Amino acid sequence: MKMTDNTILITGGTSGIGRGLAEAFHALGNKVIIAGRRQDRLDAITADNPGMRGLSLDVCDVDVVSALAARLAEEEPALNVLINNAGISRQEKLTPGDASLGITRDIVETNIMSVVHATAAFLPLIKTKANATVITTGSGLAFVPRNNFPTYCASKAFLHSWVQSLRVQLLREGIEVLELVPPYVQSELAGAHQLTDPHAMPLHAFIAEVMENLGKGDTPEGEILVERVKGHRYADRNGEYTKHFANFNGGVTP
Repeated sequence: MKMTDNTILITGGTSGIGRGLAEAFHALGNKVIIAGRRQDRLDAITADNPGMRGLSLDVCDVDVVSALAARLAEEEPALNVLINNAGISRQEKLTPGDASLGITRDIVETNIMSVVHATAAFLPLIKTKANATVITTGSGLAFVPRNNFPTYCASKAFLHSWVQSLRVQLLREGIEVLELVPPYVQSELAGAHQLTDPHAMPLHAFIAEVMENLGKGDTPEGEILVERVKGHRYADRNGEYTKHFANFNGGVTP
């Protein structure tokens, strides 16, 4: 991926990894557009980063996403990078009488369907641009799941498979397709407690390592991997899946 002179759209750009990436790319002189549901955060972030643009967007609203794509085709004709970062995470119980299909549906709609739709909506804008790139945020939990986040983990496993197919299909279009695979990072994804959880990787350290890897072109198999996530990502390949699974699931093996 080219690191400068891009016009970048980041969904879910008002907090956590999305905001961290937005500010890092902005600092390099890129034109950055963040999209999210919370107008107060959009206003605060763009005020702190002059030149950054904030746009209100509910990624689950198909009509709104399509309308934004049409708008940006006119207003941001240089758009060449899409970062699919919007996502949610919720704990779930699957035991008899405890399952909530509402939670499951929300995760599937946000983490899967909105990514598929946003990619389809914005690809026509970026396909003719030099250095066109699509980055989708996955998770180390796609490779070793936690039982208390079943649909979240499964949604990220879906994205991993889907991104691989997208990468092959877009080869002839000259569009680079990357998957960002975070470990457990200090953010608001699973709640406010995660922001200060000492077991989570500090956000600033994660973003710094991601930007370094991108700058060096260190994206094996089209994946952006910090050192901290490689144990989970390659657990099955290294014959350590059972060990990692047990670590995530109270000693229980698959």
